[in-house]
Amino acid sequence: MDREAKEEYLVVIQAKDMGGHSGGLSGTTTLTVTLTDVNDNPPKFAQSLYHFSVPEDVVLGTAIGRVKANDQDIGENAQSSYDIIDGDGTALFEITSDAQAQDGIIRLRKPLDFETKKSYTLKVEAANVHIDPRFSSRGPFKDTATVKIVVEDADEPPVFSSPTYLLEVHENAALNSVIGQVTARDPDITSSPIRYRILENSERTDLFRIVQGPSSVRNHSQISRVPVAIKVLDVNDNAPEFASEYEAFLCENGKPGQVIQTVSAMDKDDPKNGHYFLYSLLPEMVNNPNFTIKKNEDNSLSILAKHNGFNRQKQEVYLLPIIISDSGNPPLSSTSTLTIRVCGCSNDGVVQSCNVEAYVLPIGLSMGALIAILACIILLLVIVVLFVTLRRHKNEPLIIKDDEDVRENIIRYDDEGGGEEDTEAFDIATLQNPDGINGFLPRKDIKPDLQFMPRQGLAPVPNGVDVDEFINVRLHEADNDPTAPPYDSIQIYGYEGRGSVAGSLSSLESTTSDSDQNFDYLSDWGPRFKRLGELYSVGESDKET
Repeated sequence: MDREAKEEYLVVIQAKDMGGHSGGLSGTTTLTVTLTDVNDNPPKFAQSLYHFSVPEDVVLGTAIGRVKANDQDIGENAQSSYDIIDGDGTALFEITSDAQAQDGIIRLRKPLDFETKKSYTLKVEAANVHIDPRFSSRGPFKDTATVKIVVEDADEPPVFSSPTYLLEVHENAALNSVIGQVTARDPDITSSPIRYRILENSERTDLFRIVQGPSSVRNHSQISRVPVAIKVLDVNDNAPEFASEYEAFLCENGKPGQVIQTVSAMDKDDPKNGHYFLYSLLPEMVNNPNFTIKKNEDNSLSILAKHNGFNRQKQEVYLLPIIISDSGNPPLSSTSTLTIRVCGCSNDGVVQSCNVEAYVLPIGLSMGALIAILACIILLLVIVVLFVTLRRHKNEPLIIKDDEDVRENIIRYDDEGGGEEDTEAFDIATLQNPDGINGFLPRKDIKPDLQFMPRQGLAPVPNGVDVDEFINVRLHEADNDPTAPPYDSIQIYGYEGRGSVAGSLSSLESTTSDSDQNFDYLSDWGPRFKRLGELYSVGESDKET
């Protein structure tokens, strides 16, 4: 039997009694026989040759086409796996099995290039996954087919000759000089023209530009980018010089051959083999009787004294010009001058007496900085002296505000009473302050002529103190305080209100006869007007005599 030819059979069965003799009874039934499948058929491709085409710029992993091998079996007996077993595109393509559709999907593994190869041939095999060994003699249970893949040309972006570029240029290169070349080509057969430009977000686009021949770009969408690094090469264009400002100090009691100062040089250039400096004295200073130089292994220079017995009274400062040359090509040199000051030192060589600059410069201060610091200190001292002087001479004027505010005993009050509604402006607690009821608050803006012994302070008065008693105490203190205003000073009035409708309010013009000029009542006004009463009393006595 063959399930693939006929899957079901109907069988009619009859049963008879009496051993099948005549006169017996019989019955029939129908039996359906279904055949189960076995893997006895291999897979077969529907066609032996498949053709596919693909653009060269297709994305990796894209499905190019499908192939299918048919199997007459069903279920798992019909499952097949697909593989690429041969061909020239085995490295570029792959095939996967689709369990649902029972076909093979060909996908792209690596990029294609139409200009390199235009077509590929693959040999694909389909084989059963589950093989029944009882029918292995009917094998093999697999089949093969040929797949032709044609690559189509696409408009590709330009391709640079190198993934990165490194160009070099000397720092003294002339303008418009050529640094290097960057080359790209169109991989298409048409070989379209290419235009170059520097991206705007590049570093220092103002220093470089691209020069190319005339070209007409037809497709502006195909763009390629490549990094270009430009290395600036150093040239020997800077002369060496002292690494810092040096100033040496020489002791008067120094010994011959003693190292006065060790100096080092610096060069802004960056030679390939490192810095190497040559030191020498000026030709006219080669036979210097006072100092000599010695090159050290660490590329520094030591200045030595030739003799002892230096005297700063005869010569305080020595200037030693030193020529510094580098090892560049061509070599450059410069002359730096070392200042040597003669100072008085102890037996241990410690500087004890020298000019002001000798003490300051070793800690890193120049003469200009020293002068600026001294000027600031002097300016601060002047400001402090002026401030103290003004504070000592500052006294409040005896006349408050202006001449119109006070006229003898006429006093202006800024706060006027307006009735019961204004009583809230005053607080009776002020008059009941226990801390200052008996205190004496002297004025600090003037110095009194007479010195009084301090009074014995009274005990604090409770809050319920009698207001009348408090006011009387305050009035007594004010009457006996010579430092409290108004002050006993003679005021001279050159203008007494002439031209005013009210006339003069001065007591100088309020009397009409000499008999009215009696000032004896001033003695009854208390000690505050005592001096004024004495002045007018003396005047009366002189008048009588």
